[in-house]
Amino acid sequence: MKKRKIKLSFKEIVFDLIFYIIGCAIYSVAVTSLITPNAVSPGGFTGVAAVLNYLTGFSTGIILLILNVPVIILGIIRLGGIFVVKTAIATGILSLCLQLSELFVPQFTVNKILASIFGGVLMGTGLSLILRRGATTGGVDIIATLVNRRFRYLSVGRVILISDIIVITFVSIVYKNVESGLYSIVAMYASSRVTDAILYGSDRGKIVYAVTDKPQEICDKVSERVERGVTKLSVVGGYTGDTHTMLMCTVRINEVSAVCDIIKETDERAFIIISDAGEIIGQGFKTDDR
Repeated sequence: MKKRKIKLSFKEIVFDLIFYIIGCAIYSVAVTSLITPNAVSPGGFTGVAAVLNYLTGFSTGIILLILNVPVIILGIIRLGGIFVVKTAIATGILSLCLQLSELFVPQFTVNKILASIFGGVLMGTGLSLILRRGATTGGVDIIATLVNRRFRYLSVGRVILISDIIVITFVSIVYKNVESGLYSIVAMYASSRVTDAILYGSDRGKIVYAVTDKPQEICDKVSERVERGVTKLSVVGGYTGDTHTMLMCTVRINEVSAVCDIIKETDERAFIIISDAGEIIGQGFKTDDR
């Protein structure tokens, strides 16, 4: 089976580069001005590069590039695909931005918790712009994907978590301060929360499931009051063998209570399940214009 070739238009390439440059610039400023001067680590290969910069004095950007080159080459050979190519480009831009920020961006030694939080916020902002255009900032993601292909029981997320634990331990040992590792966790957490908020925040919501014997009445009321569509699914009870209808309704967070109230007032015996929806694309939410 031949792999489908993905072609990017000139417009997409330009937008990718713009997002990578802006995202890498913001990320680099965060690392140079707040994270590194306060003995905090940004995690991943960038965190390793920052610590090696502290030990050797070599540029963080150059160290990051050296660390990533063999991993990216291996990724291109083993994985291929536009993702690895985009990651290679973003990594090169990030290395350059880090080197420039070390020359021109002032460093601030402040309260470590403030440095961790605000540095993490800036890192998350920059990272979200890069992720938005289908790339990442370095080799940990590629390593995690390669490990997952070789050892299926190790998920990509688990490998990344293990790598972050190793980096945090490395940071604590180098800086001879356990607090540096703990503050690094704060920075990573702040970064991940901001990344999620920017990427998915405006389109995150809930999925309401309801097993009921009054599906049409509920559908009509939800459509009229909340103006949301409802999907009907036929289900069979595993214990009783009885056939019921399960309704699925995707809503924003502030609409959950209204939908649940409608279900309860219509069918007191309805079985309701509410789950998270990480990102919602479609009519009434966000169009997939990426």
